[in-house]
Amino acid sequence: MKYYVIAGEASGDLHGSNLIKQLKVLDQAAHFRCWGGDKMLAQGVTIVKHIKDLAFMGFIEVVSNLPTILKNISFCKEDILQYKPDAIILIDYPGFNLRIAAFAKKHNIKVIYYISPQVWAWKQSRVKKIKATVDRLLVILPFEQAFYKQHDYEVFYTGHPLLDAIEDIKNNSNTWQEFIKTNVLPNKPIIALLPGSRKQEISAMLPIMLEVKNQFSDYQFIVACAPSISADFYKGVMGNSDVQLVYDQTYQLLQHAKAALVTSGTATLETALFKVPEVVCYKGSNISYHIAKKLIKVKYISLVNLIMDQEIVKELIQNDLNADQLKIHLTQLLNPEYQQQLKAAYQDLSNKLGGIGASARAAKHMVNFLEKK
Repeated sequence: MKYYVIAGEASGDLHGSNLIKQLKVLDQAAHFRCWGGDKMLAQGVTIVKHIKDLAFMGFIEVVSNLPTILKNISFCKEDILQYKPDAIILIDYPGFNLRIAAFAKKHNIKVIYYISPQVWAWKQSRVKKIKATVDRLLVILPFEQAFYKQHDYEVFYTGHPLLDAIEDIKNNSNTWQEFIKTNVLPNKPIIALLPGSRKQEISAMLPIMLEVKNQFSDYQFIVACAPSISADFYKGVMGNSDVQLVYDQTYQLLQHAKAALVTSGTATLETALFKVPEVVCYKGSNISYHIAKKLIKVKYISLVNLIMDQEIVKELIQNDLNADQLKIHLTQLLNPEYQQQLKAAYQDLSNKLGGIGASARAAKHMVNFLEKK
C-alpha cells in the first residue's frame, strides 16, 4: 500500500518513524511519502517537507507566517493527488492536518489520524470536523477515549508510543563515563535544559533558564538541542554562556540528569518517564498568552499533570517563569526526599500509559482497517 504521512513537529517525527518501522513489518509492499524530520528520513522514506520549515508557535507567529502555511497546504494537496496514496496518516499538527483531512475526504482517500489533536484542551468545535473527515482516530492518552465518547465518536486507544522509544534507549544505554567522555564533559552532576524544538520557544525560554546557572555551581547545565536548529542559533540566544550543547542525545542526557528545566510539550512527559525531577516552563508573547488563557479549557499545561489530573510537577507560566522562581523550585527538585516522592508519582504515571507496544498496536490497527476497506 501507498501511505502519505504528515507530521509537523519533532514529536510527530519521532512517533511517525516508529510507526513507519512497524508498518513495514506488517506490509511488505509499503511505500511512504512523508512530511517529517530526520527520524522519519532514517526509515528510508521520501521526505517532501522537513519539520524545520513547518513548526510555528503561538497565535501571532502563526498569523505572521500565514502566507507560508497556506502555500504549504496548497502544495500538499497537489502532491497528494499526484502520489495517489491508499491512505493518509496524519500525526497531530491539527491546524494543518485537519485541512488536509477535509481535502482527502472530498477525494475519497482514507484518512487515519494518529495522535489526536488536543481538542479536549481547546477548540472542541474541531470534534465535529474530525467526525466528518477522519475515518479512524487513534489516541495515545488514557482520558481521550472518554472525551470522545461524550461526543459520540469511537476512537481507538493504543497506549503511548513514548514508552517504546524510551524502552529502546534504556536497552541500549551508555554509562555515565561513556556519556561524559563522548561529549567531553566534566565529571559533575547534570541539570538538563530542554528549551523546546522551535526557535520562538528557545528564544523565550533558554535565556531565563540560564539565569540560575551561577547559583548551582556544583552542577553543569547542558542544553538538549533540536536537530533542526543550528548551534549558531543557540549560541546567539545564550550569548557568552559556556553551557554545553548536545545534539541527538536528549534521551541519553535525561538518563544521566539529576533534574531538568523543560519547556511545556511532549518533553515534559519524556522527562517524567525517565524519572527525572522537572520544572515545566512556558512563556509566549503577551498577546498569544492572553488569547490562549481565554480559550484553553484545562487546568494544567503539562502532559504529566493532565494525565494524573493533579499537579505532580511545578508549572511556571508567563510572568511566574523568572530566575527567582526557578531557583526556589530547582532547589526543591534536588532535595532527595522530594525526589523520592516525585519518582513514586512518576511510576503511577507510567502505569497509566498502557505499557510498551503502542507503535505496533497502531500499525496493526491501521493495516487491518485498510485491508478490510
